[in-house]
Amino acid sequence: MDVAKSTSGDSNKQMNETKPSLYQVIWRWHFYAGVIVAPFLIILAVTGGIYLFKPQIEQTLYQQYYEVTPTGDRLSPDEQLEMVHEQYPDSVITAYRPGESSTRSSEVTLSTVNGPLTVFLDPYTGEQLGTLYSEDRIMNKIEEMHGELMAGTIGDRIVELAACWALVLIITGLYLWFPQKKKSFAGVLYPRWKKGKRAFRRDLHAVPAFWIGAGMFFLIITGLPWSGFWGQNFQSIATQSGVGYPPSVWVGSAPTSTVKTEDIADVPWAAEKLEVPTSNVQGFLPLAVEEVVTIANRVGMHPTYTIYLPREQDSVYTVSAYPPRAQDEATIHIDQYTGAVLADYRYDHYGSLAKAVALGITIHKGTQFGWMNQWISLLVCIGMIGVALSGYYLWWKRKPKQGLGAPKAPSVEKMKRFLFLLIVLGIIFPLVGLSLVVIWLLDRFVIRQIPAVKHFFNA
Repeated sequence: MDVAKSTSGDSNKQMNETKPSLYQVIWRWHFYAGVIVAPFLIILAVTGGIYLFKPQIEQTLYQQYYEVTPTGDRLSPDEQLEMVHEQYPDSVITAYRPGESSTRSSEVTLSTVNGPLTVFLDPYTGEQLGTLYSEDRIMNKIEEMHGELMAGTIGDRIVELAACWALVLIITGLYLWFPQKKKSFAGVLYPRWKKGKRAFRRDLHAVPAFWIGAGMFFLIITGLPWSGFWGQNFQSIATQSGVGYPPSVWVGSAPTSTVKTEDIADVPWAAEKLEVPTSNVQGFLPLAVEEVVTIANRVGMHPTYTIYLPREQDSVYTVSAYPPRAQDEATIHIDQYTGAVLADYRYDHYGSLAKAVALGITIHKGTQFGWMNQWISLLVCIGMIGVALSGYYLWWKRKPKQGLGAPKAPSVEKMKRFLFLLIVLGIIFPLVGLSLVVIWLLDRFVIRQIPAVKHFFNA
């Protein structure tokens, strides 16, 4: 939102004489990107910082639902499902989670008229410990705010656009931060304490931004695969180009089904576009869920797995593990009559791109490296908030009484290299490209045509 001002008038004059246009243009774009994007970055940083500690928060909030005391033998999964069915005869059971330890409750998910409902059971006694609708989970609300501002598709697009423009903010900020013939690290790696308030305010923004810039960039890039527009298209392209799931995950020929695994189960990112096979109906009775548990344990599924029940006569059991570490991810499809494993898709099967995305996602969520991952990511989130607020403070202190206080700069059309960079970003991130077109039209036909508006924006 601001740039470095050399403490030397001669060096500042020399810099402006050599590269006045590019420097001013980048300054202006950084200013506008910051003013517009910073509020959304603060929201993302606050909600993301909270979501990093989802395991600890939910363990505290729902401890009475999660923890059980082993008392003899466990009831079979089918007995547990039958108990839940008797209590909710008008609802459809969609999933069963056995629990990852002997002291963890089991979970049964129902499809109800009021949305998905999770019933927590003591697997030893069958006692119902509590229920939670998905929409009532506090961390689900935090995630919804983080991903779509609790505004559905429109909110998702706004968050995606803000994230993409934050990349512009980082790139332009790095250029403005880059020392111009400086012989000291003051104002570059640490603030200048004795150069006056103006220099200190600038350093209060620029120096911390440099230190957390790489972390900000990483969190933004690893969050984009979840976005509704860019993420979906990126995922489709990765699959269609052959860097998605390989044929080796199938036992026999890959299915021609149009149903994707994401349509029937909550699975890791790399498995969302995995096509769902069909069960071979030959007069068999469906497998008991207990047999599916046995199969899942036999093939070495991570104990956090969930079993998604078949919805149709030719559907399959889908077993998904989405654990803290990307290397433990797994998705398998099981014939509901024969118990044959029709597809077994794990981290080792992922292509290099899918592996990178999977690792990025678990690091982004703060689960890949445990508490160290959480606290480092939290520091980046706190830094994002501080940089955004210091940028606003810097602008407010320098803002003139009349006008917005935007830096004066020549038209971007005259800066071929910078214009080329914007075009490339617009192609890679289509929503950025669309916003650039809108900005250009507003600047050309509104801001520059109305004297009062032109003066306000210093165009």
